Amino acid sequence: MTYRTHRCGDLRLEDKGKKVVLSGWVKRSRDLGGMTFVDLRDRYGVTQLVFDMERDPALSTVARGLGREYVIRVEGQVAERSSKNPQMLTGDVEILVQKLEVLSVSKVPPFTIEDETDGGEELRMRYRYLDLRRNINQRNLILRHNLALAIRNHLSSNDFLEIETPYLIKSTPEGARDFVVPSRMHPGRFYALPQSPQTFKQLLMVSGYDRYFQIVRCFRDEDFRADRQPEFTQVDCEMAFADREEVFKVCEALVRHVFHEVRNMDLPQIPRMSWDEAMKKYGSDKPDIRFHMTFVEINELAQNKGFKVFDAVDLVVGINAPGGASYSRKELDQLTAFVQRPQIGAKGLVYVKCNEDGTFKSSVDKFFSQEDLAAWAKKFNAAPGDLLLVLAGETMKVRKQLSELRLEMGKRMNLKDKNTFAPLWVVDFPLLEMDEETGRYHAMHHPFTAPVKEDAHRMEKEPQNARANAYDLVINGVEVGGGSIRIHEREMQRKMFQALGFTEEEAEKQFGFLLGAFEYGAPPHGGIALGFDRLAALLGGSDSIRDYIAFPKNNAGKDIMIDAPAAISKEQMEELELKNLKTPEEKEKQQ
Repeated sequence: MTYRTHRCGDLRLEDKGKKVVLSGWVKRSRDLGGMTFVDLRDRYGVTQLVFDMERDPALSTVARGLGREYVIRVEGQVAERSSKNPQMLTGDVEILVQKLEVLSVSKVPPFTIEDETDGGEELRMRYRYLDLRRNINQRNLILRHNLALAIRNHLSSNDFLEIETPYLIKSTPEGARDFVVPSRMHPGRFYALPQSPQTFKQLLMVSGYDRYFQIVRCFRDEDFRADRQPEFTQVDCEMAFADREEVFKVCEALVRHVFHEVRNMDLPQIPRMSWDEAMKKYGSDKPDIRFHMTFVEINELAQNKGFKVFDAVDLVVGINAPGGASYSRKELDQLTAFVQRPQIGAKGLVYVKCNEDGTFKSSVDKFFSQEDLAAWAKKFNAAPGDLLLVLAGETMKVRKQLSELRLEMGKRMNLKDKNTFAPLWVVDFPLLEMDEETGRYHAMHHPFTAPVKEDAHRMEKEPQNARANAYDLVINGVEVGGGSIRIHEREMQRKMFQALGFTEEEAEKQFGFLLGAFEYGAPPHGGIALGFDRLAALLGGSDSIRDYIAFPKNNAGKDIMIDAPAAISKEQMEELELKNLKTPEEKEKQQ
């Protein structure tokens, strides 16, 4: 044990008198004249070192010169601390240092390496290797490790095989944009990085590997936000000879196991809700059901009363915020401004205060009588002291707008407890959705999703009315996973491609390998993919998956630590026959 006999979080009072060797980073030092105290840190904890000027003045002088984040090795004897620190695992002991060796010096760090740091996000991402030394990030990555371990152990014990699938595959037109990789050996040809291992896991089912899983890297060239990264990890599962109920059974058992192992929590029963019901009650296909505040439609009570804003729209709908009648005019103006933000797009907000004395105060008193508003309150099941918030507009748009307002109210009213977990299965999605830009139907999940059995007959003439045998697992308003029962017959897959606007030649060119496999005995199969990063963030109580990724990209998809993406050399571009491709800098010079 050249560098350590113990780690910095190991020693306890029962080790008193032992000769030990420790190595680590200098967290902080305190010079008290005759005594110098140094906190030594590694990823296991912190131990206090003591240097005594009377006992060894030369050693103490060296200790006084130690800077933050110096890497040192010490030898010494474990002693009981006279002033104990109950906040530290090693707070009952200290090391009387007899020998000190500086293994590596450090510049002054650009920010304080503490849980409460003075470094902004961009600075910390630039020096991510230093940011990762902070306890909070170490705890996050340990949680991520424990999560992966729990998943692997559980699935392996249930006859799932972990099988790797390729990272260099073929670009396909469905889904998000692909990241493409030029091939030097095949000029003008490109690989794509997988958005998921979808077709490969289906081929594994055809191959007879009836239970497959993989904790796999996936790549999507799409716009970024807190819960998205250009490269991310998902837990991919597929089962042959399985219907939706069996997928639910396996997935629920996995998620329960994970919560028990990582958070020592038992999840409640997981209810189910159709996509139609979710959209009607919550305006979202991933509703947060930790709190109620469900939508109430009041067309029959609000229209034809002379208020043109309501009369000219498809839907008048609102929510009841319990106890919200105490909101001031300023707070109500803030809510109006919130829904009018461009990313939400509502034109205005109508409110009704249900006063304690049984009267009503609203922003539309001119058009609606007290009797009218009392009928609203009854429909909303509102009590004195509650606040009704109402929006109007095109059905799907206004539902999405009200969904954002509902979540904002849940946040303002402290109804979104991060230690409460409310899971939900959302089922029976539409199979197809119309892309307004292209005027074509797109698969709501992916083009290999089977319709529910009752709607299979619709695929020939009315595929737009078919429901998908698809399902999403939602926890606290976060889509944790999504899956489906897959198409396993060539003829049904042909009908799906036809509904999506593929010619037979296009379908054969893009997916001929899969269609061909279906002719060699493809079993019924289905599965699910869980967002590993999202699940880690959820378990850790964070809104951002970046907190649980060792080296994440920023909001612009850049790694500012290593400066990626970056230009490549002219020699590389020539090898790849990309010599006519111009870098942003060259384009700027041309202009």
